[in-house]
Amino acid sequence: MSPRRDHGPTRKQNQRRITVTKWKEGLSGLALAAVMLGAITTTALADAGELHIYNWTDYTSDEMIKKFETETGIKVTIDTYDSNETALAKLSSGAAGYDVMIISNDFVPIFVNQKLFQEVDAGAMPNFKNVDPKWQRRPWDPDAKYTVPWVWGTTSYSVDTAVYKGPTDSLKPLFDPPAELKGKVGMFGSPTEVISLALVYLGKDQCNSNPADLKELDTLLEAQKPFVKVYNSDGIVERQVAGETVMHEQWSGKALATRQQKSTVKYVYPKEGAVGWMDNVAVPTTAPNLDNAKKFLNFLMDPENIALQQKYTGYQSAITGSNKFLAADVGGSPEFNPPADLKITFAPSCDEKAIRAYDRIWTNLRQ
Repeated sequence: MSPRRDHGPTRKQNQRRITVTKWKEGLSGLALAAVMLGAITTTALADAGELHIYNWTDYTSDEMIKKFETETGIKVTIDTYDSNETALAKLSSGAAGYDVMIISNDFVPIFVNQKLFQEVDAGAMPNFKNVDPKWQRRPWDPDAKYTVPWVWGTTSYSVDTAVYKGPTDSLKPLFDPPAELKGKVGMFGSPTEVISLALVYLGKDQCNSNPADLKELDTLLEAQKPFVKVYNSDGIVERQVAGETVMHEQWSGKALATRQQKSTVKYVYPKEGAVGWMDNVAVPTTAPNLDNAKKFLNFLMDPENIALQQKYTGYQSAITGSNKFLAADVGGSPEFNPPADLKITFAPSCDEKAIRAYDRIWTNLRQ
């Protein structure tokens, strides 16, 4: 408000001026108090600070983030990566400034063992009671010290059935493609994800360091290579919608997004099984805004909040009651609901021997 001008009293107005001045001072005091209260409120929101998230590309619901910002006054910024390996390399090299990051189940123990995540006692947070009991004690974080669930899904492949007319009940067309698919297959850019699914196809154990099994794995991937147009975990939906790839290694939620744009695309549930995964929310050891990170973790365990993430990504949640907030085009979709008899293999965190073997196979493959 602009102050009013006073042109000065006459001598006869002096006494009245004293009374009026005191009255105005009272009003001014009230006005000042109101302004200060507004300033305090605004400052309190500003002082709520920031939250810096490190997540997979195109994997965070804007609607959910806006809800969190509105409720808390915390300003959220997001940086992205394209694979667990990229995220691990970045944090291992000393990158700091992230408060929260989302990482897959098999990489959680690696980050914990390298002291890249800090304990947040997620199991003691108020909303932890909403976590489905079967997910409260996850093998990669059995005491719920470090993480809360983000979303979970399966890995298989999607195929444009308008182009490829062959059988789609197996992983064979992906790893042993027919001639018509030469240069039309897409695979992830992550060695662990490609190898995990290949081992499912071969019927071999995960985290495998058996020389005979590794030779068979290497032979399989080298034979597949001429059929592969790209090894890239980003841009899968766009490539398949545009027809650049006919068949692509795929996550279930991304397959839903692809089909919504191209109705002839089908997500395959193979007879050999699929790889299961759960992404988890953790707090880096170097997080500058620990309290805000904990607020975000607790926020995510509210059914209505995590449902916004499910709506955006098309994945399942570990939070009880979240599915009732989903529309049928997500919650009722085949990509969202794997068959009851599907064998789902959750890849464990591998030991150093297996990791080194996978690295050798992947390095040779990409040369």
